[in-house]
Amino acid sequence: MIENKTIGFIGAGNMAETLLGGLIDANRSKPEQITCSDVRPKRLEELQSRYGIQITDDNTALVRASDIVIYAVKPQNLAEVLQQSAPALDPSKLVISIAAGVPLAAIETLIGRDQRLIRVMPNLCVAVKAGATAIVPGKSAKPEDVNLAMGIFNSVGRCVSLKEDHLLDAVTGLSGSGPAYVFMIADALADGGVKMGLTRSEALEFAAQTLLGAAKMILETKLHPAELKDRVTSPAGTTIAGIHSLEKAGLRGALTSAVEAATLRSRELGEMVIRKFNAT
Repeated sequence: MIENKTIGFIGAGNMAETLLGGLIDANRSKPEQITCSDVRPKRLEELQSRYGIQITDDNTALVRASDIVIYAVKPQNLAEVLQQSAPALDPSKLVISIAAGVPLAAIETLIGRDQRLIRVMPNLCVAVKAGATAIVPGKSAKPEDVNLAMGIFNSVGRCVSLKEDHLLDAVTGLSGSGPAYVFMIADALADGGVKMGLTRSEALEFAAQTLLGAAKMILETKLHPAELKDRVTSPAGTTIAGIHSLEKAGLRGALTSAVEAATLRSRELGEMVIRKFNAT
């Protein structure tokens, strides 16, 4: 149970704030159970004032005091931070990394011992507690560790547990970059509404709520999107006319290609990070 655990965040950036805020808002953790460390004293003071959490500039002390240690630092800084703090780790602690592009094997090598380790890939929408997060357990992680990690990230959205580390590149291409695709779709839908006479604010509200409602139907009904599409597509009606136009424009192929391109780029960037990580 997360409620009984102390949690330490190494790194006090936006993602760390979103997570600790989500835990506190959901009553999954009390402020006194959460500690943050960072190289920016002013930032730590801001978080302490805002949430009532504990703060420190000593990563080693934070690790020793925490049941769950979340490394929320930039990928290029993870190796240095791990080298500094790893001696304080032991098998009783769960380690979670949200550093993009750094695989489990590289982290395990730097830690240098069997460690309960989970790699996590959240997306931008955790900022509004509607994030899509992938979780991949390391070789020493236990089922209860996965449950703990999911409890943390479910406080800011929905989680999916994957078995293979390399699949996080596909997650990056889909849900990591996906909000940008959806923002473009919303903007284009709003343009259509404006073209047909709606005001910009009206069109944007209709577009955003339509996307939100459609996504909620997929998640809550568990029906395939094609079946839901068929439910709103009447013979010779307005929807099939719009769908035909989208098919002619190649919408499906364009979105599939976008996910593929972003996945391949994520893989390239990950290889660059690994080279730097291994050189440390």
